[in-house]
Amino acid sequence: MMDYRAGQVIEVTTRDVAHGGWCVARPEDGPAVFVRHALPGETVLARLTEVTSRLARADAVEILKASPDRVQAPCPHAHPGGCGGCDWQHAALPAQRSLKAAVIRQQLKRLAGLDREVTVEALPGGEEPGGEEPGGEEPGGEEAGARPAGGGLGWRTRVQFAVRRDGVAGLRAHRSHDVIDVGQCLIAHPAITDLGVTGRRWPGTSSVEILVAAGSGERAVVITPGGSRPGGRTQKPPGAPHVRGGSTPPVPPGPPGADSVLRRAGHSLTPLRGRSYLSQRAAGRDWRVGAGTFWQVHPGAADVLTEVVMAELAPEPGDVALDLYCGAGLFAGSLARAVGPGGTVIGVEADNAAVRDARHNLREWPWARVHKGDVAAVLGRGGQLGALPPARLVVADPPRAGLTREVIDYLGAADNGAARFAYVSCDPATMARDIGLLLGHGWTLGGLRAFDAFPMTHHVECVATLLAPATARPA
Repeated sequence: MMDYRAGQVIEVTTRDVAHGGWCVARPEDGPAVFVRHALPGETVLARLTEVTSRLARADAVEILKASPDRVQAPCPHAHPGGCGGCDWQHAALPAQRSLKAAVIRQQLKRLAGLDREVTVEALPGGEEPGGEEPGGEEPGGEEAGARPAGGGLGWRTRVQFAVRRDGVAGLRAHRSHDVIDVGQCLIAHPAITDLGVTGRRWPGTSSVEILVAAGSGERAVVITPGGSRPGGRTQKPPGAPHVRGGSTPPVPPGPPGADSVLRRAGHSLTPLRGRSYLSQRAAGRDWRVGAGTFWQVHPGAADVLTEVVMAELAPEPGDVALDLYCGAGLFAGSLARAVGPGGTVIGVEADNAAVRDARHNLREWPWARVHKGDVAAVLGRGGQLGALPPARLVVADPPRAGLTREVIDYLGAADNGAARFAYVSCDPATMARDIGLLLGHGWTLGGLRAFDAFPMTHHVECVATLLAPATARPA
């Protein structure tokens, strides 16, 4: 077997796409090689970046035979050793969505034992200009890689820039702490770019995060001083003078165009100018969303996901609904309007700021309330202390790690009353794992829709609808 080593350049032909923005080559004389900056079916020269006993990782440094789906990456930093924020800039948008659909199918087959056709849908504003599909030139022809990628840019409404020791704000390289001076991030929303964060220096700063509410146009800047990271300690840069009394260094002033500037210390945000929240627009109304509270980063995602969740759950007046990991209360509020005063909606959320936002947003519906606490803990005490009544409808939008075992056990219990479960997920692997666990409890997968909420990256947003045993029907 070939003795691979990091830094070695090998010729491989990729076969399949893999979760995480990789393509897989399977050489006869070595382990599987996971290659970035390639597309399925391409023959490339790949420089190995990591070698283990089971696999190798590599970057495609030269394309010997190109896929017809290959386009010229719009960003000059989307290359080996460059910015790690995007995975598929070298693929046409329709091809990106096909790759994501293939990953979802793989994960469902591998982790849930399901064969399911999946189509990844574009969100509003995410279509290619002119509706042109890729094609025209032979693989490896003179024009391969010369076509512009088209749409899929300018969508990201939240961007965190890391700051180098010299004060330059940029984005990190793939699987690295190195900060790349990108100048302009092409997937960032224009309102973020207009603030000019990367065009100035940020001394004494660890990171600068920019948020924009696409509906209202409000913008907030979150500055993390020194070497601190969320949840971590603040470390002074090498050579920095000691400050008597432990006082923290001053925060650089935010861009003049920002509506709010906040300082991050651990998990806390302190407003230095303006409000601590933005006004987001979705589902026909405004929502107060704190600068540290989760909100979908694609401008079209919140509306579309809410429409899908509501259509799949089909709430009726008088229903009881449960919104797990409820964030600012988007799904809970939409459900509260539908079930009316004869129904009940309960949100569960652990983050303090998100709970405050959700309670503010739900205040017009007295039959909707929010439990503060870890979802697993709240569900665990629900049956004993009566914290949660039996709910016919359940929606969950968990972090990328997916559902906890307590959520699976709760849904699997026969006495919880749950009949329909809408699972919103940004990770196909954990979603497929959890669907497989629920199938083991007798649930059935009904609807499954996927959306390209993160163009140019490997990420994808899914809404899976599961039906309890008593209501299960063929998908």
